Amino acid sequence: MPHQSPIRYHADLETPSADENEAIEEIKDSMLYIIGKTHEDLGHAQRSVHAKSHALLEATVTVHPQLSAELRQGIFAEPGRTYPAIIRISTIPGDPLRDSVSLPRGFAIKLFDVEGTRLPGSEGDVTQDFLFASAPAFAAPDAAGFAKNLKLIARTTERVEWAKSALSWILRPIVRGLEAMGADAGALKAMGGYPETHPLGEHYYTQVPLRFGDYVAKLDIVPRSESFKRLTDDRIDLSEGPDVLREAVAEVMARDGGEWTLRAQLCRNLETHPIEDASVVWPEEDSPYLEIATISVTPQTGWSEGRSRAVDDGLTFRPWRGIELHRPLGNVMRARREVYPVA
Repeated sequence: MPHQSPIRYHADLETPSADENEAIEEIKDSMLYIIGKTHEDLGHAQRSVHAKSHALLEATVTVHPQLSAELRQGIFAEPGRTYPAIIRISTIPGDPLRDSVSLPRGFAIKLFDVEGTRLPGSEGDVTQDFLFASAPAFAAPDAAGFAKNLKLIARTTERVEWAKSALSWILRPIVRGLEAMGADAGALKAMGGYPETHPLGEHYYTQVPLRFGDYVAKLDIVPRSESFKRLTDDRIDLSEGPDVLREAVAEVMARDGGEWTLRAQLCRNLETHPIEDASVVWPEEDSPYLEIATISVTPQTGWSEGRSRAVDDGLTFRPWRGIELHRPLGNVMRARREVYPVA
């Protein structure tokens, strides 16, 4: 059965809610609390979320040849075009924990030499940032839910690390059991039960929609090279050290490097592919993810103190740093526009 034609982008696809501004202020308060607490504990400023990086990589992003017209959009309009890029793979919390506290991952990529009309606040830049996480949808439907979740994260920032590690050790087998039965274990993963997977073999998602030229899409990233595909089902012994994920990444990157595929899922039905509810997984039966580009990383140092100073301390990754043709959409993305400068 053929798929519906993709929905064309227009500004009226977004419907701001009355309580957005209040929720945004609550998010800012929580982020400032997390930043203050971690600075007090560590004597060094950290991001309020995604504080600990596991991989800092130089990359290229190459647009696939012979894309269909509906996929030749925005920065992907020119077949064969290659962009230099920087990748940062991280863990979600705002405090840099031992890896034995197993939590969801993030994948941020910054493309350089990008032309086009800029989004407000990024005038003068020539970059495009895309942010991904290791779950297909956002943990909350909107900014109000985001604010509630962040308050919980802020409260746990004060807890001692051994207690978080112990909780993670308890939750991981429970999550495995639930997933074996086909049950949703997303909440337990966010509490510390995330599987002991290899960051380079993960599946990452933008979770929330963005403008895709004339259309609207979500993006994802999947392993492409065998060097990354074989890591997808790997389990890492998180008890081997506080930074075992960095070490696992470094081993693969020094020897092999690898590739991911960047894909787009076009919005084709506003009922099943909502713009404003970030917690909804868009069904792939209605609109499968389609390949648009290859992300390549040659063998290199996976993480170093010097690169951390340059990337962790010297760069930020924000969904609103980019071009108008990839404008972030929906309630959660509008909140990010206001709160990321604080983070």
